[in-house]
Amino acid sequence: MTQKKLWIAFALVVGISFAVLLFYGVQIYQQAPPVPEKVTNETGEVLFTGNDIKDGQNIWQSIGGQEIGTVWGHGAYVAPDWTADYLHREAQYLLNKWSQADYGKEFDALATADKASLESRLQEFLRVNTYDAATGTLTIHSERYEAFLHNKQHYAGLFMDDPALDKLRSDYAIAKNTIKSEERMDKMVQFFFWASWACVTERPGSDVTYTHNWPPDEQIGNVPTSDLVLWTGFSIIMLLLGIGIMIFVQARSRQEETLKPVEDPLMNQTITPSMWAVKKYFWIVNLLILVQVLLGVITAHYGVEGDGFYGIDIAKFIPYSITRTWHIQLAIFWIATAWLATGLYIAPSLNGRDPKFQKLGVNLLFIALLIVVAGSMTGQWFGVMQRLNLVNNFWFGHQGYEYVDLGRFWQLLLVVGLFLWLALMVRPILPIIKKGTSERGLLILFLISCAAIALFYGAGLMWGRTTNLAVAEYWRWWVVHLWVEGFFEVFATVVAAFLFTRMGLLGIKSATNNVLFATVIFLTGGILGTFHHLYFTGTPTAVMALGATFSALEVVPLVLIGFEAYHNYRMSKATEWLADYKWPIYFLLSVSFWNFLGAGIFGFIINPPIALYYMQGLNTTPVHGHAALFGVYGMLGIGLILFVLRSMYRKQKWNNKLISFTFWTLNIGLLLMVVLSLLPVGLMQTVASVKEGMWYARSAEFMQQPLVSVFKWLRIVGDTVFAIGTLALFWFVYTLTIKKK
Repeated sequence: MTQKKLWIAFALVVGISFAVLLFYGVQIYQQAPPVPEKVTNETGEVLFTGNDIKDGQNIWQSIGGQEIGTVWGHGAYVAPDWTADYLHREAQYLLNKWSQADYGKEFDALATADKASLESRLQEFLRVNTYDAATGTLTIHSERYEAFLHNKQHYAGLFMDDPALDKLRSDYAIAKNTIKSEERMDKMVQFFFWASWACVTERPGSDVTYTHNWPPDEQIGNVPTSDLVLWTGFSIIMLLLGIGIMIFVQARSRQEETLKPVEDPLMNQTITPSMWAVKKYFWIVNLLILVQVLLGVITAHYGVEGDGFYGIDIAKFIPYSITRTWHIQLAIFWIATAWLATGLYIAPSLNGRDPKFQKLGVNLLFIALLIVVAGSMTGQWFGVMQRLNLVNNFWFGHQGYEYVDLGRFWQLLLVVGLFLWLALMVRPILPIIKKGTSERGLLILFLISCAAIALFYGAGLMWGRTTNLAVAEYWRWWVVHLWVEGFFEVFATVVAAFLFTRMGLLGIKSATNNVLFATVIFLTGGILGTFHHLYFTGTPTAVMALGATFSALEVVPLVLIGFEAYHNYRMSKATEWLADYKWPIYFLLSVSFWNFLGAGIFGFIINPPIALYYMQGLNTTPVHGHAALFGVYGMLGIGLILFVLRSMYRKQKWNNKLISFTFWTLNIGLLLMVVLSLLPVGLMQTVASVKEGMWYARSAEFMQQPLVSVFKWLRIVGDTVFAIGTLALFWFVYTLTIKKK
């Protein structure tokens, strides 16, 4: 295919995909579970209002939100899914009340037929939609309000300081007095009621709930729908079809020969002042990695000792919701910083000189980075410790949405920083594009990926403080999927190709065509694949159909990842001087491995609708998250850093034993972390979810079983090996960069 046709294909894929994504975004706005203006009983008495529910959502966000349990399956995994837990407790209250009234004994003591009769009554009672769209009023039965008050008493004791719930509070890693006032507690439970109501209430004119019958719980009538099965089958068909087409294309393609320059073309490359200024970014990256891993160790330990760290009561000043927030946020910060710094190094290297004030821009961006990191983390601590009101928490504290937890002010500052970075990328590259050199196509694609990185983080500004949770989730996944998993992937592909062309190993024309083709294939599934995160977040059925279809196509390019790995390995052996680049290239090889295992295998395990129906919110999700986020993007970030350091310190002899030790401990540690702990626990939870329901798979009753605890403790093996690897990386970078240039 010619380069012109590839550009046309690229434009069509991006244009059509985003048109569909936005069209169904409008549908999500229109069909989101309604937040009533008021909730009343049968007599019309107002029990609480829509503003109370919205305030309750903000209070939930302020204590950590998705970093302390989950709602609709998204968030952290030590505490329960609050919607599944609320519904189960509500069901048990009603069943026991009716059982005592009708039979004079507890529900569990009833005969099977009597149980079935009451469960049928329960389903009719809960699933009927009593929301009046004309008046904005949700009317609930007095018995349901009794169940609400019963649940409120439980959650008040849990989130405040009931001594009887100390053990359960520890099992859930919830700090005592997480909520510090009765008023806040009331409103947060009102939000829990609304989020749970959406899970069990059928849409008007349908027998399916707003969340597509999620969470699974047969007792309340939440069972898999025919759509779940249908679109799971279709997704597998699309996967097989896509694999067949990719293999056909691969078979027809000529294997590109690796060029073999006699000398390293980068040996005498001019390093400008702004390129040297990038070095301090790598120091910060290494420090952030160390802090992130330390926080990960503490966060994992909270899973086995929910109120401390080996007997030390740290929950009072650094609770689980904070350690997990910082652990995830710092991962994104250091990975993004590594990639952005690589871009800042590459751009001026093209013509060997800096545009005016380029170094100043690099230094200002570095300061902005430090302010965002320190400021957002400080604000999150104040938010979780309930030191901010709801408005200030939204702006400066904790937004409660996983991966985008930082307050809106820090988000805005980060967007400004990303656009400053984009300007620093454009200034040295644009003049070269205007010259019409052979690198023009690759550089245009490079700038497009840079612009996408700056623009798509802006999707995180599209929700407000009181936005419906279903709508906020739609925009959040623009950031998580399209920004982190999407256009950073394109950026990485372009950077890797660019590095190999600058090293004289690939021809410019073929590299440009290959990158364009890979980008088209990736984005074909990647953009609309965003919808697979939204199956059960109050979205219409069409979202499931699109998500299932296109998320299956995301896996297709990964099937042939072995070819890329072999190609990179061949390049590492192409000529003698490439031995100096062995470990940067090996990190790219590890990216191929983790792309296949973490993004491909572990990703597709949880992607089909019927699988995700039972697995959403279980430890199968962090299996994919750890293997894909660190395994793919983290290893790639480290590889890019090593490429830049090899260029900066070209004549320095590297400590190959140390970097070899780093490579193997990081990869082996990550693999052990997944296969010894996260994966076994996730699979055990899946069985429990299928047999008993989501509420049980996430309950303390299940998660504190001896066998589950053994697997949680086994996490220490992989964590230790991995942590040693990060220390080795820090020492390698430190000893290399303190040497004179």
